[in-house]
Amino acid sequence: MDPSAPIPLDEDEGLLVDRARRGDAEAFRALVDRHRDRAYGVALRVLRSAPDAQEVAQDAFVKAWRALPGFRGESKFSTWLHSIVVRRALDRAATLKNRRAREVDLDAVAEPGAADAGTSADRTALRMRMERMLDRLSDAQRTVVTLYYYEERSVDDVATALGMPTGTVKTHLSRARATLREAWLAEHSEEAG
Repeated sequence: MDPSAPIPLDEDEGLLVDRARRGDAEAFRALVDRHRDRAYGVALRVLRSAPDAQEVAQDAFVKAWRALPGFRGESKFSTWLHSIVVRRALDRAATLKNRRAREVDLDAVAEPGAADAGTSADRTALRMRMERMLDRLSDAQRTVVTLYYYEERSVDDVATALGMPTGTVKTHLSRARATLREAWLAEHSEEAG
């Protein structure tokens, strides 16, 4: 197969991976095109910052390109790639958490009465409420919740992507649900009271 030949849109991913492993930049570009949105989405859900998610996704693709010759194919390429994205996102989240602990974030202060502005504001308030509750989760729990609920991955896929046993994934999900339920009920009782 001529490595400079255009890549058909329906080319099997395995063939693209094989070509990319041999240094075919066009084949890797096709893989990037196929997985860019999901990689960015995973990073965004972990980090909740578009610029940071974009940076993490790009960094993950660079790392994947460099590590591709060592990819053994024991899992799907997408699972392998998502594990790189998740690890990069968790590293970035830890860095940001440490930075935020030292800085005052004035943007987090809501203006009084902003939630009374109507339906769009109600949705924004609900989204902010969910973000506050997600902040109560550990990085590992937030990542498991992101992959399981937002990315709709199975427990086994999440375990593979994160390199942890399925029992640990189930424990993180259970504890995250309990934490979120507690937070929701606590905020609801404050509003009612």
